[in-house]
Amino acid sequence: MTDDLIEENDLVFLILDDRRRWLIKVKSGKEFQTHKGTIFYDDIIGKTFGSVTFSKPYDSQGYKFYLLKPLPSDYVTHMTRKTQIIYPEDAGLILMYSGIGPGSRVLEAGCGSGALTCILGNYVRPNGHIYSYDISEKSLKQANKNIHSAKLSDIISITYGDILKDDLNLKDIDSIVLDMPQPWDAIEKVKKYLRTSGTLVSFSPTIEQVKKTTAALRENAFIEVNTYELIKRRYQVKENATRPEVRMIGHTGFLTFARNVHDEENPFRERKPEKSVFVDLNGMPLRSSDLS
Repeated sequence: MTDDLIEENDLVFLILDDRRRWLIKVKSGKEFQTHKGTIFYDDIIGKTFGSVTFSKPYDSQGYKFYLLKPLPSDYVTHMTRKTQIIYPEDAGLILMYSGIGPGSRVLEAGCGSGALTCILGNYVRPNGHIYSYDISEKSLKQANKNIHSAKLSDIISITYGDILKDDLNLKDIDSIVLDMPQPWDAIEKVKKYLRTSGTLVSFSPTIEQVKKTTAALRENAFIEVNTYELIKRRYQVKENATRPEVRMIGHTGFLTFARNVHDEENPFRERKPEKSVFVDLNGMPLRSSDLS
């Protein structure tokens, strides 16, 4: 197995220490300025991911930087964005509980800066596709830039569209992901795009949104409706000084999951008797306590 070489236009996760880290796009003849010296991209091109480089000038700076291949979580956390992102831990739960994987066809409403869109795009490769819609031109512009930088343009389609009003001409979608202010208004409309047994995921920051979305899901015959909240706490690990970090993100949002089914009324268990049933207890044995 050969090491991956850094090529021009590759994304590189540049790390100085625990706090100072950047996602950079390598271009020949360009450079990246830091307070610990300058990183010249020509010095990086041709090196292997997982190696190191040193800032210039060497005599006055010469700090060591690590060159890593970005993970989806690195890309999402450090990507250029103008809106709130869905954090990697929430994205992981979405993947596990939605069944999204290689070959999945996914409808996303509300792409924002494209953070979750890029994560989903990485996981539906090579034959899947993400159909993402937003009504904000600013968000669409930023999302397209991030998707192009992540080299996912062949997997992801970003389109201006209002899923509450527009007919998207989609069918047999494996999973729908909603990240919008009023997801409950979209449930009835998007259900027709979703295949039977497909999954729907809704991300909401407040519990009031969750309550309305859950009611709409049940009204539209979705089953397995469940809501979760994740809280991730990082630990500072030192000899004789291991404890949770003081700062943490206490709440990101609520994730509501549901499954689409073709429901039918039960003609047996749900059938009501045509007339009242009378049970005659005369002659029935008494309880032992009544014999005393």
